[in-house]
Amino acid sequence: MSDLKPFIEIFIMALGVYGIFVFLRGTRGLGILKGLGTIAVLLLVVIAVLSSWLPTIHFIYERILSVVVLALVIVFQPELRRGLIRLGQNPLVEMFIRSDSRVVEQVTRAVTRLAKQKIGALIAIEREIGIRSIIERGVTLDAEVNSALIETIFWPGSALHDGAITIKDNRIAAAGCLFPLTDNPKISKRLGTRHRAALGIAEESDAIAIVVSEETGAISVCFQGKLHQDIGPEGLTAFLEKQLSKPESNGSRNR
Repeated sequence: MSDLKPFIEIFIMALGVYGIFVFLRGTRGLGILKGLGTIAVLLLVVIAVLSSWLPTIHFIYERILSVVVLALVIVFQPELRRGLIRLGQNPLVEMFIRSDSRVVEQVTRAVTRLAKQKIGALIAIEREIGIRSIIERGVTLDAEVNSALIETIFWPGSALHDGAITIKDNRIAAAGCLFPLTDNPKISKRLGTRHRAALGIAEESDAIAIVVSEETGAISVCFQGKLHQDIGPEGLTAFLEKQLSKPESNGSRNR
């Protein structure tokens, strides 16, 4: 096994170098890395030749190595930041780190702004019971949940503003979706199509449906077949945090 050690070390180092190049691909850092890499290789060759009979050079090299590493971190700081952001968005990472809090923040921000301008909106957040059939009939987006995007979709004149947005796995799955309307005879006649659609999706699944009234700007939530009217931004945040933080305890167990 000891005979294979050098090959294993070379393989690990090569894998690390390849990972760095992939990490920096398409950024200015790749060009910088190539230049620094060339200089580093030349220095290593020179030091390897001279250190045997000039120990002072080898001593200085060992002492400044930590400074060089720190300098590289500073030089590649923008690339490292972007890489960490991409890592955080990786589906494998999201399996262990929940990003529901960001969804709550972005949805609440968008809904609050739409409510102030009295722009109608309808958003459904999928939980345990899938709503794939509804998502597939909409316009596929598969986009990051972003308040600006949500506001743009519901802006009057937008081709998708009359439909609903569906959020699945912390991403906007589709827009322009059509929800089934409730046929509950007890529902007030004053409620419009958006509220009836929100109740319809809430009756057929455990999704959370958020409605912004075009007439009053009031924010309402439909969940488990019940309508919670005019809850306001603070109420919406509290409701979403409660239902999305522990889906296993607030989902089918309460139905």
